[in-house]
Amino acid sequence: MKDTHRFLAFDCGATSGRAVLASFSNGTFNMEEVYRFPNQTLEIGGKLYWNVYNIYEHFLKCLSDLGHKGIQLDSIGIDTWGVDFGCIAQDGSLLGLPRAYRDPYTDGVPQKVYETIPLEELYGITGIQIMNFNTIFQLYAQKQEQSSALSHAKHILFMPDLLSYMLTGKIICEYTDASTSGMMNQQTRNFEKSLLERLGIDASLLLPITQPGTQIGTLQKHIAQTTGLGEVPVVAVAGHDTASAIAAVPAANGQFAYLSSGTWSLMGIETPQPVINEKSAKLNFTNEGGIEGTTRFLKNITGMWLVEQCRKVWIARGCNYTYPEMVAMAKEAEAYKGRINPDDPRFASPENMEKEIQLALAEKGLPTPQNDAEMLSCIYHSLADRYKEILDMLQEFAPFKIEKLHIIGGGSANNLLNQWTANAIELPVVAGPVEATAIGNVLLQAKSRGLLADRWEIRKLIAKTFQVQTFFPEK
Repeated sequence: MKDTHRFLAFDCGATSGRAVLASFSNGTFNMEEVYRFPNQTLEIGGKLYWNVYNIYEHFLKCLSDLGHKGIQLDSIGIDTWGVDFGCIAQDGSLLGLPRAYRDPYTDGVPQKVYETIPLEELYGITGIQIMNFNTIFQLYAQKQEQSSALSHAKHILFMPDLLSYMLTGKIICEYTDASTSGMMNQQTRNFEKSLLERLGIDASLLLPITQPGTQIGTLQKHIAQTTGLGEVPVVAVAGHDTASAIAAVPAANGQFAYLSSGTWSLMGIETPQPVINEKSAKLNFTNEGGIEGTTRFLKNITGMWLVEQCRKVWIARGCNYTYPEMVAMAKEAEAYKGRINPDDPRFASPENMEKEIQLALAEKGLPTPQNDAEMLSCIYHSLADRYKEILDMLQEFAPFKIEKLHIIGGGSANNLLNQWTANAIELPVVAGPVEATAIGNVLLQAKSRGLLADRWEIRKLIAKTFQVQTFFPEK
């Protein structure tokens, strides 16, 4: 066995993508970002698309850079956001650009679908929270539009599978991403094709589901030759970025909750089976696929979106605070008592976030912030309180006692919010790693290679490799 193995993770988000190179040697590893590129929706004829060809070109540029440096890769893995897909024709060509979930073409579509498939039945089968951009609603919307791409499609490929197809020429449908579609039966963990059939959509569009860790194929010959990398294997990691991130939670046992913290936050638990009942439906919890057959039972929470939108207002006013400055300001105004519900729909896309928060507080008879520091204090305290509310809900569903909260992602670097969260939930908060998604991606490749046994060995290695910080509740 060779001493050093190298794995490349392509981690693609809705606004940017990057490539991270990991070197794995004698049970230790290190990572470095080797490439970054912008990603954005493309508006054509009033419709929003993902420019997947641009992403592909950046992949090739990154691979060529590595090839010219003489770097040898053991494998490549790709993770992206969920629900969106591309249509593949009979001859294997891509039928146009994939529509973007931000396109409002699915507004009102769920209610139309419920006329054929009642909400209770749909949730009972799929266990997926109702969001108008779920794949099943996008397919129905495209059928109503009489989409030529959909009508001529032989298969649909979710975004990570589409990108791997462009690199390898091989088609698969990876489990964690497929699980977000609103079409997978949570009990059988296969697509419930009858749902599409009842909506008049050809169910043969859906491929059999493949578990993470499967080798998809190798780089196509022309890519292998032009990049100089050779026919490197491409592995299906946890294609949904949150699933890769949760794989990187440095937990010692299963008695934890997690918070993937960024612009939007996801709080949940890892369970062996889905949790689907009347109460989980009412509270709009979702069941998504994890690694090794686990379920990510979670809820979406508004995260740093509130701060980012206020910051836009302040920048327009000439106050360009850095993130460390905003944390310090919030701490100075810690005693401010006003609170909001971060998940109130009014905060989804207001014209002016600062004014919307002030208005919400005034309507409750609460004191409005007198300065930007008090506004930040309000937001951070409100997020901590919301995290407690969701954690209390999770404890009612969890088949175990939650002993700590692991916070991963960019928000884990906010030590003030970490401490306020620990105070609110009255449990230890373990913060880090920040780069959880890329770490999960590369270590799942290492597991596929046989270098790691299971998710617990992955997590043990992460805990040993990355510095995390624990925050204990303060009175």
